[in-house]
This record gives sequence, C-alpha cells and structure tokens, in this order.
Amino acid sequence: MRKLRTLTTVHDTGTVLIVRLPTAEASYEVACEAIAGGIQAVEVTLTTPGALDVIRRLSSEYPEVEIGAGSVLDAASAYASIQAGARFLVSPHLDLGMLETAGRYQVVSICGAATPTEIVQAVTAGADLVKLFPSSVLNRDYARAVLEPLGHIPIVPAGGVSPDNVADWFDAGVAAVGVGSFVTKAALRESTEQYPVRAAARAFLEAVADARA
Repeated sequence: MRKLRTLTTVHDTGTVLIVRLPTAEASYEVACEAIAGGIQAVEVTLTTPGALDVIRRLSSEYPEVEIGAGSVLDAASAYASIQAGARFLVSPHLDLGMLETAGRYQVVSICGAATPTEIVQAVTAGADLVKLFPSSVLNRDYARAVLEPLGHIPIVPAGGVSPDNVADWFDAGVAAVGVGSFVTKAALRESTEQYPVRAAARAFLEAVADARA
C-alpha cells in the first residue's frame, strides 16, 4: 500500500522535484522550502554530497512527503537508498539490479530511457514509470510522437521543464514531469519574494494544475 501511495502522489501532483545541488545542507534547505511551497515528491540525486543523509533526514522529518533517490545506478545504491528511507528510485538508464531491488522492497522505480525500444524494455523489466531522459534534448514533439504508439506507458520527462512549457508536455501525453532548477535555483534569480523557492514551487504546481485542467 505504501508503494501505491507514492504512485498516487506522483500522479495527483504531476510533479517530482529533482534536487541536485553542491552541498548536503543546500539540498536539505531547498527541499524543505519546496515542501513548504507544496511539493509532495522530492528526488535527491546520489550525485549530491551526503545524499543518503539528506534522504534519511527528509524522510524522518516529512513522513507525509514522498522522498526518493536519483542517479541510482545499480543494486547496491538502490538498497542503500531504500535503507535511508527512499520511497522511489530514479535511474538515468535501465539497470536490472536497481529494478529488482525496487521490486523486492516494494518501492517505486522510475527508469531512464530515450528510444521507443528502451522505453518498452524498461517497462518489460518492471519499471513503474519511465523517465524520458534527457528531455532537454528529447523535446515535447518527440514525446508526443513516441506516445502515439506507446500511450499506455507512463512517461515522466526530466530536464528543462518550466511553467512556460509544462502545458506542452502534458498536451503531449506525459504522466508527470520532473522539475529541477526552476525551483531549486530560484533563490539565485532576482526576485522580490521573501521565500523564492517556496514561491517557485507554488508557481510550478499551479502551472501543472492549469495544464491538466
């Protein structure tokens, strides 16, 4: 049932926040601000220093939020992430060890793929969702073309998604989207907002809701 809750959260909000920042403390603080802005699914990439500690801390402090691990390349990192409290695992590629570990411990798996062959291979191997990667290169027209024959597969693009283009992605037929720098680096942009990350999170979620209305 816990796995169903994770999938339902991703489906209902249509959004996974991807946190990839230079330090563990920055990652933790940005994730907390984004959660305060309404984000319900947070992916902390294992390329982040101290990522497992961040996942452990967030999972403990925000049990109502789905905390996951990104850049999970193999079974060992999958198991370590689950032990730290990750409720979903994201990889940039197809790794059977990651998928087997996710299935064994009943956490959601989001497997990276680019071509139609890779997408089908990912779901055949057991992926719950397929991450269209890199979606900054594989654009909305590509997603639309792929989903014409593969519309039964839940695809989640990651990379280059913003409020300005999120409607195009949902029009193409994707199940949800991964968002990164628009939210995580909001504090680096000029803004009159007291809490820029919270404001960016709210703005993105509103754009997703409008796109899906």
